[in-house]
Amino acid sequence: MEVPVPQSPESVNAAVWQTYAEHHLRRGTPVEDADRVDWGFPGVGPGTEFLGELTGRRVLDLGCGLARHAAHLVTAHGARVDAVDASPGQIERARARYGDLPGLRLITADAVDHLRATAEPYDVVYAVGSLPYIDPYRLLPALATALAPGAVLCFSVLHTDSDGAGPSGTVTARPEPLRLAGGGEESVRMWVLEPELWEGLLTEHGLSVDRVETVASPDPANPASYRVFRARRPPRTTSRPRTNLPPVPHAALGVGAILHGPRGLLLGRHRRGTWELPGGTSEPGERLEETVVRELREETGIEADARDVRLLGTLLDHVDGVVRVTVGAVVEKWRGEPSDQPGERVGDWRWYPLDRLPPSLFVCSAQSLTAWRPGLPIDHAPAHFTPFRG
Repeated sequence: MEVPVPQSPESVNAAVWQTYAEHHLRRGTPVEDADRVDWGFPGVGPGTEFLGELTGRRVLDLGCGLARHAAHLVTAHGARVDAVDASPGQIERARARYGDLPGLRLITADAVDHLRATAEPYDVVYAVGSLPYIDPYRLLPALATALAPGAVLCFSVLHTDSDGAGPSGTVTARPEPLRLAGGGEESVRMWVLEPELWEGLLTEHGLSVDRVETVASPDPANPASYRVFRARRPPRTTSRPRTNLPPVPHAALGVGAILHGPRGLLLGRHRRGTWELPGGTSEPGERLEETVVRELREETGIEADARDVRLLGTLLDHVDGVVRVTVGAVVEKWRGEPSDQPGERVGDWRWYPLDRLPPSLFVCSAQSLTAWRPGLPIDHAPAHFTPFRG
């Protein structure tokens, strides 16, 4: 007997929201205009002002549904809004009502795919109840990168559901009912997390939390409530500290490879969420230039020659008394395109302009980059840099 492959929470959600849209298309449910941004219940809690200044700003409505809020921001506040939803049916309903509105783009796309593909960063990103339908470990790295330095992120998340169930203490998805007009319901999967978990995830991905507001149901018989977060990407690029675990043998000496060209600087995302230069630890008896070439090939598939590697110098710091040394290296020439390699912990290789580096850089990469170009606006733990003679 063939065993069915279990669906991921996100694929379940995409199917359910399409079913929801088709249900309302059949019913001919009208799309009502919004006169403010409601984060959980109409007229309760903070409104549009929570987003800050909007006139002329590049704004993203993530999981826009019918794009009611997006249309309001365009018409009442002069924003330029991209409204993105993974459900073709929801976008079809939105286009029927707002398809001709100048300043509003309606886009059918997976949220993470859209964030990764966007060429111009956003000044404001908001999500009304939609963010918990996406795995935060998949969403937040792409979201943080798509925000301009100093940009604002606002979103509401379910805290207590209508049955009185409170948030989870672990980053896992759980079933929640989605009730249909006229009767019936579907089951979605949501990341309903404690506020402390949300704050920790945002901080982990380089975002700082400004405010958290509680929005409770105005009906005393309904225990449902939301938490509304306002976070910001700092104006300067942040870094994350290393682990305080002692290194394995030969792992206290590592290299970071700087590849910079017309398309920008090459960085990859570690499975823990940090963005890093290609690199790693030196093996016994290996010249540092050879380490750079080997790590570059193993992590990205790019080929280089040791004679085209320029060592910058040593960066020395320590974690809990363990001394570690990193050697930054500039790779002057290389061959091939970066791609994810089997078994490697870093992937999603991308080229970044130096004025749009992603937040949450690995501290060793951040240190190597400021040793290479001291004027880069990157904050990190200090390290003693000794340049090599060149």
